[in-house]
Amino acid sequence: MSEVAFLQLLSLGVVGVGIVILLFIRALFVRVVGFVVIVLAAFTLISLGVPQVPSLPPAVEQFDLAKIKTPTDLAAIGQKIFFSKGQCSLCHSIGPRAAARCPDLKGVGAKLTREFLFESLTDPQAYISLDYRHEGLPKQYPAHMPAIHRNPIALTKGEILTVIAFLQHMSGEPVGVKVQEVMDASEAVEVASVSPAGS
Repeated sequence: MSEVAFLQLLSLGVVGVGIVILLFIRALFVRVVGFVVIVLAAFTLISLGVPQVPSLPPAVEQFDLAKIKTPTDLAAIGQKIFFSKGQCSLCHSIGPRAAARCPDLKGVGAKLTREFLFESLTDPQAYISLDYRHEGLPKQYPAHMPAIHRNPIALTKGEILTVIAFLQHMSGEPVGVKVQEVMDASEAVEVASVSPAGS
């Protein structure tokens, strides 16, 4: 018998005890306790009937660097990282959104240089963007962006470059990230992870 089935059976038993209390015991306080027990057990039964979805971390995607031939390929990988491992879409939108927690990124690749985008991703507090959608003085956005090259997101330099490629490509700009740069950054990570500690 599974744990959920056992808890459901137990809840049914508690409901039965509560019904017996209501039917056969005349003491007011005990009847109130029996009613409360029935209600709590019924809620427990309902909650145990709801299907449970396990909360799993996002799948780590592996990209075959040998298949990257063009800047468009970089942008496609950057888009996948933007919406998955990078977790960018949790706060940022691409296009206006009323409940935006952070700046809208539509067209950002055309407005900002590649270097500025890199700094904004690795040192997001260096320059704070304000929210101009409200009347009066501009306000700070409610969410503070983490440095995405550190934990818990921990994007590599190559992954950050692909996200920049995506932002530029999405804005209709030529991608300023070279395929070789991403390859070099990925090779540097592999060498660092293979080399023994203290060497």
